[in-house]
Amino acid sequence: MANVQLQFQASAGEADPQSRPLLVLGQLHNLHRLPWAQLRGKLQPRVTEEIWQAALGTLNPNPTDSCPLYLNYATVAALPSRVSRHNSPSAAQFITRLVRNCLPGGVNRCIVMVCERSEVFASACALARAFPLFTHRSSASRSTEKKTVTVEFFLVGQNNGPIEVATLKCLASATEGVRLAARIVDTPCNEMNTDNFLEEIRKVGKDLGITPTIIRDEELKERGFGGIYGVGKAALHPPALAVLSHTPDGATQTIAWVGKGIVYDTGGLSIKGKTTMPGMKRDCGGAAAILGAFKATVKQGFKDNLHAVFCLAENAVGPHATRPDDIHVLYSGKTVEINNTDAEGRLILADGVAYACKDLGADIILDMATLTGAQGIATGKYHAAVLTNNEEWEKACVKAGRNCGDLVHPLVYCPELHFSEFTSAVADMKNSVADRDNTPSSCAGLFIASHIGFDWPGVWVHIDIAAPVHAGERATGYGVALLLSLFGGASEDPLLNMVSPLGCNGDSPTEDMERDSKRRRLV
Repeated sequence: MANVQLQFQASAGEADPQSRPLLVLGQLHNLHRLPWAQLRGKLQPRVTEEIWQAALGTLNPNPTDSCPLYLNYATVAALPSRVSRHNSPSAAQFITRLVRNCLPGGVNRCIVMVCERSEVFASACALARAFPLFTHRSSASRSTEKKTVTVEFFLVGQNNGPIEVATLKCLASATEGVRLAARIVDTPCNEMNTDNFLEEIRKVGKDLGITPTIIRDEELKERGFGGIYGVGKAALHPPALAVLSHTPDGATQTIAWVGKGIVYDTGGLSIKGKTTMPGMKRDCGGAAAILGAFKATVKQGFKDNLHAVFCLAENAVGPHATRPDDIHVLYSGKTVEINNTDAEGRLILADGVAYACKDLGADIILDMATLTGAQGIATGKYHAAVLTNNEEWEKACVKAGRNCGDLVHPLVYCPELHFSEFTSAVADMKNSVADRDNTPSSCAGLFIASHIGFDWPGVWVHIDIAAPVHAGERATGYGVALLLSLFGGASEDPLLNMVSPLGCNGDSPTEDMERDSKRRRLV
């Protein structure tokens, strides 16, 4: 899969399935609405209309089903006919599974995705997750043959006209971001240390014409970033804070995305066990998602100030490692007594959000992190957890998740009951809770929020993606689609406007410019 080029076209053209294998995918009632004339050129002479209709008649999705049309060259697959209110109408997770299991092999392949226009964005991002970029299998290194998967959407229901060129461009940008994030998360730390991650940030900056701001190593200590420096100071490759900034003319607000970029987490001196440490290369999933989303967002045009803040460190063991009982002064000026060096993500994010507030003047701060193992217990493997000081944004995150396929579910936000878990006798707070049975995922998020203040008037959103950042042993690129959807109301792209739960989607184009500008504000 690593050498697969994914391309979206308004029409994939005609081809014998023996030379270009084909997968037709959609909900069963939508597959029945697909005219044979639309498929004939992609299936004949191997498959007749009678065989196609007979195959549809055999499908009985529970929750999915598939049927071969011609040997292993052509297949039709059915998504769940219905989904629950906490799932995406696109059934995105099932799209990824069916493509992995049912897409025939070959160098040049085709997918026909049958869905409604509102499901195009989520479906495309789900397709991208089926084609990871990273591999170190020796067979892959010997193969120089490039493979192509061409995706054609056939739209049903309302607004079922042809796919526009602008939509295809948006899908290409979004899926490129998803695959970039997944590649970074899949790459082991011996190849994706803080130096390598900074190089990825520089590459994205170069593509967008943006020079990143980078604060590293001893400069972090000198400038007061006690959280990032304290976590990463024991590693061979020093910690860093990096920022990519998009500041267009006419911006009405400032948004900061803050990503946790722990390139490897041993747990520090509170070291993880042999069964829990493998997979900790994924602890940079939040920063990876923000990098992929920032690239796609800026490429598609973004009307407001947008800063991507990357908090990068390796939580290593060594002579200079932070010890339990150490006290660090964070960028907020608050002191933290360390009682668990394996609760490191909140320390670096605390510095990141404080920087976004104090130095960037952000109106909206969203941090994204693989923060707590408890997230998977609280909201499961497929839904990230959202914690926020704003009820409207809590609802918006859930709706954005359903629109884009990166599912989200709320955590309890109640600092007056929960923040006392961090009480310290000698510092402003400890970094880990006293009672691990008292909503630890919420508490971890509250630790981050405390460094901008619970009375801060702006919008703060925390997304814990510890479980959905991977499926099995592969990264999912989770978070890219969510950010594109959630902030799509400030995009210049019509598709991102459509999938956004916020902004001015319902405004008439005849309304005056001043009102439109006010409505565009996401706060």
